[in-house]
Amino acid sequence: MISPSTRDAAGGSGAGSGDRGARPSDAPALPRRRPRRGAAGTRARSFAPLARLLAAALFVCVAGGQAPGAAPFVSAAPYAIVVDHTTETVLLEKNADVPTPPASLAKLMTVAVTFDEIASGQLTLDTTFTVSERAWREGGAPSGGSTMFLPIDAQVSVAELLRGIIVQSGNDACIVIAEGIAGSVEAFVDLMNRKARELGLTGSHFANPHGLPHPDQKVTMRDLARLAGRLIARHPDLYALFAETEYTYNKVQQRNRNRLLGSVPGADGLKTGHTQESGYGIVASALRDGRRITVAITGLTSSRRRDREARKLIELGFRGFEVRTLFDPGETIATVSVYGGEQGRVPLVAQQAVRVTLAKGSASRLDAKVFYRGPVEAPVADGAAIGTLRIAADGRPLRDVPLYAANAVAPGSLPSRAWDAAADLVLRHLW
Repeated sequence: MISPSTRDAAGGSGAGSGDRGARPSDAPALPRRRPRRGAAGTRARSFAPLARLLAAALFVCVAGGQAPGAAPFVSAAPYAIVVDHTTETVLLEKNADVPTPPASLAKLMTVAVTFDEIASGQLTLDTTFTVSERAWREGGAPSGGSTMFLPIDAQVSVAELLRGIIVQSGNDACIVIAEGIAGSVEAFVDLMNRKARELGLTGSHFANPHGLPHPDQKVTMRDLARLAGRLIARHPDLYALFAETEYTYNKVQQRNRNRLLGSVPGADGLKTGHTQESGYGIVASALRDGRRITVAITGLTSSRRRDREARKLIELGFRGFEVRTLFDPGETIATVSVYGGEQGRVPLVAQQAVRVTLAKGSASRLDAKVFYRGPVEAPVADGAAIGTLRIAADGRPLRDVPLYAANAVAPGSLPSRAWDAAADLVLRHLW
């Protein structure tokens, strides 16, 4: 069963002057009772329809935890995270918020900036940039690092440069892209960090476009997994470049360093990295039967161990967990009271099916609360954002789902609005 609970510490914003606070949804299948008041006026109530849907006990494995009776789900990598993007559920994390040198994993942000420039129309795949002496000297053949073998003064298309970055891991290609888009490497780094802030990558900072060692350059595995999810979701056509297994430029053929491509079913990206200070790392993703699992790990001692660990985590993510649908698209999840409306209540729905990822062969209790800023005042637009469904297992958060008004509510008559005003005054006094 799901028991009533007071406000979660992160359940809502504080109430200001004259603000009546955030209220929980009414639970139509439960007896009416007054919820306890939490900090800042936020109120929460258990959700009975979820209890009816989940008659069996369930368990979700998060924060590195392991489900009783399930296969062990641990990682040998010093820094790791495994995410099921279908439900945005973290299946495993280990030092996922600890900043660490990115090596070539930093190139994912260079690619993200470039993809966005293409999507906005600022670039096309046919746009050409000139190879500067700096790009040749710092990232080309003389550098001794990963290179696309670009000649000085060559005119190279964005399509070629992206393959040079993604498939060949060319440091020279990163410098050419940076100079071509922003005018200089330094200006491009500003774009990288601006994009990181925009995406909420709070634990990462970039100092160059290729990931070579720099004391100010750090990333977290959680940020890289979030960045990977963003690349996949927003740029599905361009993301296909990550699945290319080899590329030839300037008569030099190089294979993609992501050895999971072609060896792990559904693997279609993203990037490997290695320097002496970072160890061996990879951000890898695979899609099977509509489910996508992404792994971000680093700090391994060899490329073989890196590949083996990434393969193991992807397989455990698919085989050890399953997705359950709690609510279909458009299904009423809760109803909330409307102040001054033609109708006194409005149903809340999610825009998509509400799903959770759960460990197989284990048991736990799911708990859900609906939070919203209240009272909801008429008029209410059809599809207006109203609140959030917060789902947890044994007190561990699984996911937050935005909820929207299922229909419009017009303002009520003058007598009905007066009655609502009087009722609200009484309720505020009682609460």
